Amino acid sequence: MESLAQQGGGERRAGRLPAALLARLRHILLFAALGALGTLAHYAVLIGLVQGGVAGPVAGSTAGFLVGALVNYQLNRRIVFRSHKPHPEALAKFFVIAGIGLVLNALLMALATATLGAPYLLAQIAVTGLLVLWHYGGNALWTFREARHPVS
Repeated sequence: MESLAQQGGGERRAGRLPAALLARLRHILLFAALGALGTLAHYAVLIGLVQGGVAGPVAGSTAGFLVGALVNYQLNRRIVFRSHKPHPEALAKFFVIAGIGLVLNALLMALATATLGAPYLLAQIAVTGLLVLWHYGGNALWTFREARHPVS
């Protein structure tokens, strides 16, 4: 009986990830690392609005989310996904994914702060972590996915 390490023509060794999975993990890490810049913009707006007494946690988070989305669109389009899609198409799709993320962000922030009484910054950190998966998946599978052309 052939072991997992021997399957696939002996090209994989036990304990090693397949190349495609490793490449996907690297891509997600790039997405998350560059997304941190958008997150910094998000948090700067959130903290500025809440601490300045201009808005509560949910409104401040929503405004910050929008600013962060604009930063992330540029980074995702140019660096992470290197998209060649027409700008209007990519931008529209990006904001559909971001809009759904915005609603999820507001609902989760309201649940965490108003219902559960969590401090707003801890709540935002948890919500951001959950939404990274939503944003990556939506953008990789829909927003920036390039059409595949069959080989003639």
